Amino acid sequence: MKRPICFSAALAVACVGLISVSGKPLHAAGNGAAMPAAGYVQERGWDAPPPELDEVTRRGFHDGVEGARKDYENHRRPDVNNRDEFRHPHVADRDKDAYRNGYSRGYQAGVDHLYHGHV
Repeated sequence: MKRPICFSAALAVACVGLISVSGKPLHAAGNGAAMPAAGYVQERGWDAPPPELDEVTRRGFHDGVEGARKDYENHRRPDVNNRDEFRHPHVADRDKDAYRNGYSRGYQAGVDHLYHGHV
């Protein structure tokens, strides 16, 4: 039995409307940031800074991960206090605490992953 063409066209239009009314996927957040679809947890890499960090703290986190990598590659004992960039960060005085906070978090993430195999 053949279906009329108008029924197929109406069904296609309805499906397209359900997929995206505003040009964004249904799981997109209102602020432009994509959110994982329901039931799906998007994991970030172990070396990616947490999204809630500000720019200075994020930079410190990245540098801390790199510091841990250098210590691991050079077979040094992991100790954030032995890293010059942690003790003497090249940031404005007002940003030093935030940078060090991010650095120590990134360094610890690197140590956990590289030295201990944690993800």
